Amino acid sequence: MRQRLSSLAAAAAALALSGVLVSTSALAATAVLPPPDDAVSKSGNRDYRIGPDDTLDISVLQAAELTKSVHVDSSGRILLPLLGSMKAGGRTPDELSGDIAEALKKSYMKDPQVTVAVKDAQSQKVTVDGAVIQPGVYPLTGRTTLLQAVSLAKGPDPKLANIRHVAIFRTVGGTRHSAMYDLSQVRTGKAEDPEVYGNDIIVVDTSGSKSFFQTFSGGFGLLGMLVRPY
Repeated sequence: MRQRLSSLAAAAAALALSGVLVSTSALAATAVLPPPDDAVSKSGNRDYRIGPDDTLDISVLQAAELTKSVHVDSSGRILLPLLGSMKAGGRTPDELSGDIAEALKKSYMKDPQVTVAVKDAQSQKVTVDGAVIQPGVYPLTGRTTLLQAVSLAKGPDPKLANIRHVAIFRTVGGTRHSAMYDLSQVRTGKAEDPEVYGNDIIVVDTSGSKSFFQTFSGGFGLLGMLVRPY
């Protein structure tokens, strides 16, 4: 129990450090969280977005020298034989495949067949904390929902979790947004399973009168502005 309470305290600290509790003007509670700044609105393009420190597997059918694993540097670029430095950050694997094929078509090949896959995802991560089995920071390798993100942390703690109160905190346009979800409703299909994005913070409440969110509210007086109550 002490270890779990320490985890909850760490969650509070993480939220405070991330700017959630800076000021009332920096907070916005919404029924539906907007996507982050770099997300594409079209659902077909909401695949994983490549970022710094990712490792990519690139395969070019007609050119063995271009078939290799590459590291995305801190500026979001990769270095390829023949083509030199190319922008990869912010692109999906399919988009980058098209970029490489287009560059090869200009000077080297008539109809290049290029495949890009994410070998090691390091740039897009979600924090899952509170009353879960294994709190931590987890990489997102594709489209991920709230239920899937909580599952990355081995699921809610069966003895401590209040799954009716699960909060997501997100920064959009420089403003911290948040919303509360009922995971029991999500599980039964009675509520939407919202998509989560890199840098989201998910906190699962604890059951009982001294829950994390009650402590949060009593300590800072901002709960009503942070989450949408059920």
